[in-house]
Amino acid sequence: MAAGTAGPAGLKDATAIVGIGQTPFAKRLPEDERTLACRAVLAALDDAGIAPGEVDALASYTMEETDEVELAKACGFGDLTFFSKVGFGGGGSCATVAHLAAAVATGQASVGVAWRSRKRGSGARPWTDTTVQLPTPAQWTRPYGLLRPVDEIAMLARRYMHEYGATRDHLFNVALACRNRANQNPAAIMYDRPLTREMYMTSRWISEPLCLFDNCLETDGALACVVISAERARDCRRTPVYVHSAAQSLPAQHHGMVNYWNDDPLTGPAWTAARHLWKHSDLAPEDVDVAQIYDAFTPLVLLSLEGFGFCGRGEGGAFTEGGALEIGGPLPVNTGGGGLSEAYVHGFNLINEGVKQLRGTSTAQVPGASACLVTAGEGVPTSALLLRS
Repeated sequence: MAAGTAGPAGLKDATAIVGIGQTPFAKRLPEDERTLACRAVLAALDDAGIAPGEVDALASYTMEETDEVELAKACGFGDLTFFSKVGFGGGGSCATVAHLAAAVATGQASVGVAWRSRKRGSGARPWTDTTVQLPTPAQWTRPYGLLRPVDEIAMLARRYMHEYGATRDHLFNVALACRNRANQNPAAIMYDRPLTREMYMTSRWISEPLCLFDNCLETDGALACVVISAERARDCRRTPVYVHSAAQSLPAQHHGMVNYWNDDPLTGPAWTAARHLWKHSDLAPEDVDVAQIYDAFTPLVLLSLEGFGFCGRGEGGAFTEGGALEIGGPLPVNTGGGGLSEAYVHGFNLINEGVKQLRGTSTAQVPGASACLVTAGEGVPTSALLLRS
């Protein structure tokens, strides 16, 4: 997949992430989501050396419970001139940064903050709310047993294994790479809990063919980052990490999570996002030093490796062999532990980990990393970022 030669002149490298912040992660935290959001946001601003009163733009998820009014009052922001929320859960993670980058690059704002605060560990499971009418695609699947996201992805995983010969060992390679990096990261929930092949292969099924370790964690926590112009970023206290390219995608005739009746169910939103991302980039997949790939479930990593051009169609499983996803391999992934082993906060920890890699401050640093791909949730309308130092 060739790199693009032209793109929106106002967006490419025009903005940078200059501050990141996060709370501790745990299965259960005592603070409410608003308090966690405020702490993460203020930590990110402190990291950037920017006063809360300078913030004039916000971006988060439609599923975020802390609204802009409450956050602005609690943190002491100035007048806001831009604010947005992105739908589709983890599919919106990278888009929050993309929206801020566009706002700053076009003069709608000067200091943007993106955040996600979630009590998924101690809170209710979204699919248990029976008072909400099912979206149209779910009316054809949930009455027949596909109740949870894991059930929906398990169906895609089974089809992928049937079509291309992928095995549980390939899924284990993904889980192991994430756990190995979490074992280097003191902030990760699974920091002190190594994973072995025997543990993986003998763990209980959650939705066959996906076992316990194919599923992300259930986490309480919050994260945030600060986006400003590239020009101003040069004077900030931290090394700027530039937003080189960004993309969102909702493919034609797509049905989130249950894309079974398309002509090609295994060609998900990652493929559309990738075409747009690389089209507006000076880089290509072979230029990426490290990737933070959305990993709510291990099969999503295989699908994303293919969609973003790191291997051919049906080759995602084989790509993981021989330590390819580990430090020292062709494409180290999820170097903080990802959603599988650090924390699951709708993918925002992947954004912050990408920043750490390009600052050179990751707990599992890839030597000389200068380009990092960050992806949002595959299987739903999605987004992606290409960051560079």
